[in-house]
Amino acid sequence: MPDAVPGAVPGEAGAVTAVPRRRGRALEAAIFEATLELLTSGGFARLTMEGVAGAAQTGKAALYRRWASKADLVVHALGATLPPPADIPDLGSVRSELLQLMGRLGGIMNSPAGHAIRVLMAELDHEQALAFKDFLDGRVLRPANAAMLAILGRGERRGDVRRGAATPIVADVAPAMLLYRAKVCDGPLDEDFCGDLVDQVLIPMVRP
Repeated sequence: MPDAVPGAVPGEAGAVTAVPRRRGRALEAAIFEATLELLTSGGFARLTMEGVAGAAQTGKAALYRRWASKADLVVHALGATLPPPADIPDLGSVRSELLQLMGRLGGIMNSPAGHAIRVLMAELDHEQALAFKDFLDGRVLRPANAAMLAILGRGERRGDVRRGAATPIVADVAPAMLLYRAKVCDGPLDEDFCGDLVDQVLIPMVRP
């Protein structure tokens, strides 16, 4: 059975228009896009390999050759589409750097992959979520913690962060607040929230 759905789009006067066969990266991109769309709209429990194959206009065999299960597919789809973490440059003040970091983290959580992560966090119980824990830790939480520690360390050296504030537990506060907002409150992770998080929580917590 071919991987791509053969020409099945009716045209004028009963003609059939062929659907181009996608391969390699183009096919993977279509599969990942379909996976995140179906996950976000229907949840993990309703997500099926058959549904993804149909939405991506390919055969189910093409998916199983690459991914052993839908959980494996979801992790790879998230990894391929989640915006990469980035270092925050020295902007001269801890507030400016924290605002930029919170904006980037909010952008990650508002991306298609971020919305899919929020669906997973809301739907899966603890045992099911273990399959995605390592991914979330490696691609979101640890990079965010490292970026926070770098910002706070620079602030200590400049003098706009109190000495001793650059610790892992302090650096965990912002990512924890973002995840709490997304999972428990289901609130927007917009510019206003990120600004309030910086000015009402982070700056009072670390200023000299």
